Amino acid sequence: MRPIVAIVGRPNVGKSTLFNRLLGHRRAMVDDTPGVTRDRNYASINRYDKPFILIDTGGFEPVTADRMLQQMREQSSLAMEEADVILFMMDARSGLTPADIEVAQMLRRVKKPVFYVINKVDGDKLENESAEFFSLGIDKLYTISAEHNRGVVDLVENLMDVFPPADPHEADDELTKVAVVGRPNVGKSSLVNRLLGFERVVANPTPGTTRDSVDTLFMCNKKPYLLIDTAGIRRKGKTTEKLEKYSVVDSLRSIERADVVLMVIDAEEGVTEQDERIAGYIHEAGRGCIFVVNKWDVVPKDNATFGAYTEKIRYGFKYLAYAPIVFVSALSGQRIGKIMTTVDEVMEQYTHRVSTADLNRVFSEAIEAHHAPLSHGRRVKFYFSTQVAIRPPAFVVFTNQPENIHFSYERYIVNRFREAFGFNGVPLRLMFRGRDKKTAQGESRTSH
Repeated sequence: MRPIVAIVGRPNVGKSTLFNRLLGHRRAMVDDTPGVTRDRNYASINRYDKPFILIDTGGFEPVTADRMLQQMREQSSLAMEEADVILFMMDARSGLTPADIEVAQMLRRVKKPVFYVINKVDGDKLENESAEFFSLGIDKLYTISAEHNRGVVDLVENLMDVFPPADPHEADDELTKVAVVGRPNVGKSSLVNRLLGFERVVANPTPGTTRDSVDTLFMCNKKPYLLIDTAGIRRKGKTTEKLEKYSVVDSLRSIERADVVLMVIDAEEGVTEQDERIAGYIHEAGRGCIFVVNKWDVVPKDNATFGAYTEKIRYGFKYLAYAPIVFVSALSGQRIGKIMTTVDEVMEQYTHRVSTADLNRVFSEAIEAHHAPLSHGRRVKFYFSTQVAIRPPAFVVFTNQPENIHFSYERYIVNRFREAFGFNGVPLRLMFRGRDKKTAQGESRTSH
């Protein structure tokens, strides 16, 4: 399970700027107006040696009568409880404030690593002035400029040093871990009970009955599986109950723990914005995915219904075009057996390795059939490719311009790999690297 890092602090100290910096692109809204981030924002960070989950929070005001600020404080408190490591951010330009002092005193009672980060240190003058923060009685302060990337690398390196050790059971290659996720009341628990053949979890028409993930080991066709039933993931604006806020994090953690995720959709309600958001988490986490359209038995049908619904899902989840779709009824048991068959197929692709010779044969044919566009007037040269990982399959392509490969050409290569080798139900990670240190740039991308 990936460690969770929470960024907390007063409003407008630069938490969202640091969040975007660590993520590698702009996700959280950044504005000079205090309180722009009112809720928690989550992201899977894959850019560093040790992946982790990052939480951006609204501003933390220890004492306030403002209802919105109270809610933001509650969100920050929850994030601190959920996290394995806390980044407490302060503002060098504003100096040490009474609110900073109060939060620091509270954090001294927290039994987990806390990093005290002074942001907006853009030069030597502010570096010297930030010495006043040592009056908090902290041995180590991290002075950074999230906007200009000053000091961020050192912060990340020290951050990864305190991550909890990996659970050895998480790397059990013999066990296929299957998470069942979706909005509240789409029938996840009923589906789990039907797959297991007995009532393992409470199924209730009231949304939110399942609060925590429930793990169940079982055998199917002489193969071991771990089935993870999760709480429903609601849209953030509706997660008002404290327990339900925990449920969102628990569901996201379950996605991270899984090999294959069953994304359950209510056939009656169709694809919603929240379904798209959940599927985005699955894609970013690099997990195998199967769309399970539940309650299919109650949908009025004609000869065009199946095709129309499939097209609707493909349109709503364009970035998951590789994911198979299974139409079932947890209530009647219709087509339930198809789910585990599809899980096995996806898992086979999730752990599939391609020989270097076969990979480069397809790769050479692809670049000969369609050359990469010129970059700054220079021809992009490709040398060879190799598979470097599974779970999900990851490939490195060596080139003279790793930083200048257009996204559309990357997608073209991925599509050619899929045509030749399958990889149904799983994302592919593609990394571009130079052959020497000078050109060894580029980051991994989770591709379609």
